[in-house]
This record gives sequence, structure tokens and C-alpha cells, in this order.
Amino acid sequence: MLDRALAIIDTLAGEGPDASLMELSEKLHLHKSTVHRLLMILERHRIVERQPHTGRYQLGLRLFELGSVAIARFNIRERARLHLQRLVLEVDETVHLCVLDAGEVLYLDKIEPSRSVRMASRIGRRNAVHCSAVGKVMLAHLPEREVDQILEQRGLPRLTSKTIVTMADLKADLKITLKRGYAIDNEEAEEGLRCVGAAILGRNGRPLGAISTSAPSFRLPLDKVPMVAAAVCAAARALSEESGYRGASQPEIRIESHTV
Repeated sequence: MLDRALAIIDTLAGEGPDASLMELSEKLHLHKSTVHRLLMILERHRIVERQPHTGRYQLGLRLFELGSVAIARFNIRERARLHLQRLVLEVDETVHLCVLDAGEVLYLDKIEPSRSVRMASRIGRRNAVHCSAVGKVMLAHLPEREVDQILEQRGLPRLTSKTIVTMADLKADLKITLKRGYAIDNEEAEEGLRCVGAAILGRNGRPLGAISTSAPSFRLPLDKVPMVAAAVCAAARALSEESGYRGASQPEIRIESHTV
């Protein structure tokens, strides 16, 4: 019975965001009565939820609570440290590890190179999602309804003349970000600062966090971005694989000039 219950959870996680009793029965090749009995047990423990207006099932908040505990034990900061150290040696610029927390970017770790001009960021700092490379790349891997909820709550305040401040423009940027495999903050959060970020994906393809490289714009011109992005994506991809992600590989990073 446990195997079948876990199969229901895996199906809802993989097929998502919801499914009917009939769809689950057909997908798992189980009788409807068997699936219904298991769903009642899972619902009682808040592992799945039944939507009252449609009768369809989705994963419940209990899994989120358990996942939060698992992530804490996973200790992404400790696991990412070696990848960050390698990345800073490769790009010779400041690198960050960030997560999405309450609709904002939270900086978990930072390593600086031996440069005379360094970034003013700090561990524990929070930043907006819509104008940071790490924020945008994590949004790009979330369902659209979650993106809408975050942006409706947090808004799109203008921080520089290049900040994206409309939903349509941001969603177009997120679409490009998802296709190419990395996000660019082109002086959108701070004048004179350019950043490149790639997502760390978990087993289900959701972002666990993101890695970025930040540099003064004069040290990271747009024609250098793809080369830096290749290194950032490689670090994020390695950490994603360590986290259990087995999805499609990152798009090939082509060395070409970006235009604004």
C-alpha cells in the first residue's frame, strides 16, 4: 500500500499541478476504488488536498513542511561551498549563493576574489526578485501562478533606469531566461553592476536556490556574459545533479554578443 501511495505522490509531483481521480487511476493502472481509498488517507494527513470547486487533487502543504525540514538538513550552503570556490577562481569575480524566501532573494553565501573593486553585498541581505539575476532565474523555473502571486505581493519597484517594471516585460524576460539557461541583471538593481545567475534545481525541477556572478559593468561587458554564464551554469548544474535533479540538461551556452 505504501508503494501505491508514494506512486500517487510522485504522479502529482511529476504531472502537476493537479489530477482527477480518473486520471490517477489510469496513470497508475489501479482501480478507482483503490486510488480513492489511498487519496482519503493522504488527504487526512494533509499530504494531498482535494480542490472543493473541481474535485481534483494536488499536493498538500504537509509536503512543503517536510520539504523545508529536508532542505534544512540538506544544508545547501555547505554543499555549494566547493562549487562557489571553484567558480570564483574561474571567473575572478564575486559569486553568491541565494534562495527564494517569502518572495524575496536571500543571500546565503558570498565569496570574493582578490580585486580592488568589490561588491557591497553581504550574507543575510535581501533583494527584490524582479531585478536580480538570481531572482529572475528562480522565477523562470516556477509555475506562472506562483510568479504572479509573488509579483502581486512584492510589486515591481523601479530601482534604476533599466529596471523591468511591467509584468509583460518581465514575463518576456523570464521566457528568454528559461530558454537560454541563465538570467542577466543588466544594471537593473544597481547602476554600474551586472550579474549572471543560474538556478539550482531539485529532484522535481523546482529551484532550490541560485548561483550568480556579479561584477562592475566595465569588467563584465555584454560580450563577455556568455563565457561567464557557461561557468555559472556548470556550477549550478553540478549542484543540481547532487540535489537529485535528473531533468533535461542546460541549453548550450553560445559565445555571442548580447544586446540591450
